[in-house]
Amino acid sequence: MRVAAACLLAAWLAPALAAEQVVTIPTREGVTVSYLLVSVPDATPRFAVASFVGGKGALNLQERSAKGTLRFGPGANFLVRVRDVFADANMVDALIDAPSDRLPEGMTDDFRMSAEHARDVAAVVADLAKRYPGAKVYAMGTSRGTTSVASIAAREPRLFDGIVLSSIVTIADRTGPNLSRFDFDSLKLPTLLVHNRDDACRLSPYAGAKALASRFALTTVEGGDPPKSDPCEPQSPHGYFGREAGTAAAIRRWIETATATPLVQ
Repeated sequence: MRVAAACLLAAWLAPALAAEQVVTIPTREGVTVSYLLVSVPDATPRFAVASFVGGKGALNLQERSAKGTLRFGPGANFLVRVRDVFADANMVDALIDAPSDRLPEGMTDDFRMSAEHARDVAAVVADLAKRYPGAKVYAMGTSRGTTSVASIAAREPRLFDGIVLSSIVTIADRTGPNLSRFDFDSLKLPTLLVHNRDDACRLSPYAGAKALASRFALTTVEGGDPPKSDPCEPQSPHGYFGREAGTAAAIRRWIETATATPLVQ
């Protein structure tokens, strides 16, 4: 696994073969949603991954595109940093931005759990289905992105073939409930939990993921590089800092084969 992870990390750091484009589609009346489509041109992928970042979920893709750059810094969200791992001839990745009526501030937990958010995402999934007929669609969220993924999967299970909940936020804070009150029995889709045992973010303790392991597959991540950010920010165990490649490889393996990797170290 370490050899494979090292190879994937080298591929991640090397110039990407995948192309990136910002796609903007109408969703609700007067509202649009943009997503960053990372794909290999002219490929016929079997899987499409809809990715939801943490925090307020605001990637500000149209603003970045207008400035002529889609570069993200080293402190970007985990799913942004590993997006090339999920883009090749067999898979495409769609990093979903907050809707236009929630920018630039981003999304609250209440909005992530709303029917409006589910409707927006359904429009994105429909657009992906037009581009890649027959591709299975998986939703993947990290940190507060898990609030979006779990809530939408419970509300509209037909949208996805499976979901990945990474660094799942099971504790409420003053800005929102996260998934502290979520009924996990409402999830009927294949589900993979991914969590770093050393996650020190108080909103996403490893114990929260471990408590759900009797219901869902769990990939535990250990170790990584010394943190360079707050415990709830990306350059820490919460964002798999120093374990990006191995973690992404384990997620990809589950999506493609339904086989969970118990431990990444």
